Amino acid sequence: MSLHTTKPATTPTVFEISKPGRRAYRLPRWEGADSKPEQFLPAHLVRRTPLGLPEVGELALVRHFIELSTKNHHIDKAMYPLGSCTMKYNPKVNEEAARIEGFRGLHPLQDVEDAQGALAVLWELQTALAEITGMEAFSLMPAAGAHGEYLAMKMIRRHFVRSGHPERDCVLIPDSAHGTNPASVRMAGMHTRQLTSGADGLIDVEGLRAALDARVAAIMITNPTTVGLFEERILEVTKLVHEAGAFVYMDGANMNALVGVTRPGDMGFDVMHLNLHKTFSTPHGGGGPGAGPIGVRGVLRDYLPGPRLRRDAGGTLHFDAAKEGAVGPIHAYYGNFGILLRALTYIKSNGCDGLRRIAENAVLNANYLRVKLHGAYDVKFDRVCMHEVVLRGTSFRKHGVKTLDVAKRLMDYGFHPPTIYFPLIVEDALMIEPTECENLETLDEFVEAMLAIRREVDENPEVVRTAPHSTPVGRLDEGLAARQLDLVWREGPAAAEPSRPR
Repeated sequence: MSLHTTKPATTPTVFEISKPGRRAYRLPRWEGADSKPEQFLPAHLVRRTPLGLPEVGELALVRHFIELSTKNHHIDKAMYPLGSCTMKYNPKVNEEAARIEGFRGLHPLQDVEDAQGALAVLWELQTALAEITGMEAFSLMPAAGAHGEYLAMKMIRRHFVRSGHPERDCVLIPDSAHGTNPASVRMAGMHTRQLTSGADGLIDVEGLRAALDARVAAIMITNPTTVGLFEERILEVTKLVHEAGAFVYMDGANMNALVGVTRPGDMGFDVMHLNLHKTFSTPHGGGGPGAGPIGVRGVLRDYLPGPRLRRDAGGTLHFDAAKEGAVGPIHAYYGNFGILLRALTYIKSNGCDGLRRIAENAVLNANYLRVKLHGAYDVKFDRVCMHEVVLRGTSFRKHGVKTLDVAKRLMDYGFHPPTIYFPLIVEDALMIEPTECENLETLDEFVEAMLAIRREVDENPEVVRTAPHSTPVGRLDEGLAARQLDLVWREGPAAAEPSRPR
């Protein structure tokens, strides 16, 4: 593996290569015979001074943006082992499906009679998700996993208020849960109570039993957990919660470890959300649209928001209003259609057998890394894991090396850093998820890099403490960058000024 530890040459900015009079575009001529374009704009919107844009030719402009694209790390470029967030490959056939003109150009307010193909996509997807998860009905409306959590908590709250038990406003959350869980509960008007995990990293069943009082409305469980373990006593857990008159919610963020193998509905879960980017390969990150559908069973079906999709006896699809008392819409229209279309493409491309192989490979890849890195890195729960393995950097402290330093050094080897310092129940955590997409050769390269960094910690800790060395930007003051982010380019001496809030 080649490794560069010197800083690359700085690439000139598009401003620095600007020359007066050069153009990468040509605007159409104004054809108005007796008027000027600015006459159609309010006076306060007419610009009086030049924009100050760089003046470059088209070829220079294209090369500038191509160069910038190579500086970003993305899943199409190299492995992205970000534990919990599951940055997996987005098959290009999904993108082709999303670009079909009949889908791409369809207006959200198109008459239902003229949008039967698009509605069939939504119908097939929610039907497939129900079969995959063992749920009875789905809403595709939520725009993200946390959005789905929020909708589920709103539905649970609505149920207890309407059924005459408003005092049930407490949601139990294990300390290994995703960080969005407590926030979703509070936004839905309820409060949380934390459950401490047992020594094995799983739910302490006796602690749960003691916590199940008359105020508990639900428990939120991430399964597999954020430490990459399957809740082995899940049937006992769901039975206890149901006997206490509460609902069981599953954070389905890690469903890619279970898909095609087992179903949350069969485990006793009443409601769950799915992160389509995690299990079903839709794009993740970049601030773009997402999807976090929720599935429900039993009485919670009546609280799903409208519009609800219905197929009549003749096979025609329609939108119906929600039932009386249901939670109101939480998103415009019926969710982010392009993302939902990509997810259905992935499901149909893989089929039942393929979906099972996804889970099997996700678990196999994570355990391969666990075994290969055993000894070089501490493992909090050193047994067979599911889709991700959680390592610890605690032993590096004696060399003055932090978990953060190891993550930064990994960038020099061409890999995105894993999730660090999470989950909180693992000290100095390095949470690594290879996903099912990576092949054996890539996994071995990653192992080689991790072992090389481990040797550097012992033999040359300074190179780890000061990493990264070969990235376009060196180590940042992350606290300052988060509080005073400034992305404005400045020419000359101003470029050296400290960032200011903008």
